[in-house]
Amino acid sequence: MGTDNLFHKRRSPVLKRKVGTKGPPKDRFLIVCEGERTEPNYFRSFRVTTVDVDVVGTGANTEYVVREAIKLKRTATPGYDQVWVVFDKDSFPAKHFNNAITLANQNNIKVAYSNEAFELWFLLHFYYFDSAITRNDYIVKLEEFLGRKYKKNDEEIYDLLLRSGNQQAAIKSAATLLAKHPENNPAKANPSTTVHLLVRELLRFV
Repeated sequence: MGTDNLFHKRRSPVLKRKVGTKGPPKDRFLIVCEGERTEPNYFRSFRVTTVDVDVVGTGANTEYVVREAIKLKRTATPGYDQVWVVFDKDSFPAKHFNNAITLANQNNIKVAYSNEAFELWFLLHFYYFDSAITRNDYIVKLEEFLGRKYKKNDEEIYDLLLRSGNQQAAIKSAATLLAKHPENNPAKANPSTTVHLLVRELLRFV
């Protein structure tokens, strides 16, 4: 994809997960994802009980995802307690990737990025590795561990990973991996992910 198309977008509806209406007001999360299906399907599968989570799949990349989150954060009534963006490095220019992270930080938006793809987080449920591999390699290895064909829009992926019993191990592996890279240039930190930070926050409300 050329840089002219970096911010092409297709608007998707907000996918809401509401749990109950009684009791004190719940915390509200907004999660804005670059993917339209894979990431939204994963995050709306969390069995949260004391938080409301709104998930938006944008079908866009990098800075546009952050700008969409900024807009939704500013116009939300009531406001959100936490706002997150979820996007990948993929083959996009390092400048766009790093700028998106900087823009999010400047607007008090938290970032769950993956370098190079979201499937890195899935793979860390099965083994730790610190060598850069391609997206296709992620898929091949995931299919070996899952014992089934991997589909990006799989609505069962959260449960499949949860049944592995390795969610906490994945969080630990992601933290270890992230610590190996300098913080000032996420685009060069391949492989790395901060998805575990968002997962850890959601687990507080399960």
